[in-house]
Amino acid sequence: MAIERGEFMKILEDSFSAYYNIVPQKHPELPLVFRGDYRKLDQKYWLAKSIPIWNNESGEYAYVFSAESFTPQLAERCIAFSLEDGLPRVHPHKEHQHTDIKVILISDHLDVETKKLVQKKSFTKSYHFSLWGFTNLLTSAVDLSERKAYTNKAANALEKFFRKLFDVRKEEG
Repeated sequence: MAIERGEFMKILEDSFSAYYNIVPQKHPELPLVFRGDYRKLDQKYWLAKSIPIWNNESGEYAYVFSAESFTPQLAERCIAFSLEDGLPRVHPHKEHQHTDIKVILISDHLDVETKKLVQKKSFTKSYHFSLWGFTNLLTSAVDLSERKAYTNKAANALEKFFRKLFDVRKEEG
């Protein structure tokens, strides 16, 4: 039983809005729905917050695209756009650990070539030999007709996330 894409997008946006700042997006050529920004700062201090021992900053930029189907060319353009838009948002410094750029493609049906493209796509950039952190590309494509997510190796946790969303949808329906 397939899930309606509009309904799944609402569930996805609700789950993202708990941790991400949702920024609605419109793009003239790409089916971009929204961007989610996430920032996290961990720190340890001694006696008072004014005496920090260390700080650790990480973040994520999630780009969510939604279309009836994605060809490999369209998926490649969506991934390229996400990298072009996301990399300038990363500001590495000595306390920056990592920033991930997530590309999520939501589709009613995916062809085999698009699944392979998403699973093989990878990108990593280090800043000052990783002393100032790094950036990873996490790609994921969701086939709503099969109720299955396809991810690259860096985004394996997204597969579990989408499985939970499908389970939530089963419980509601």
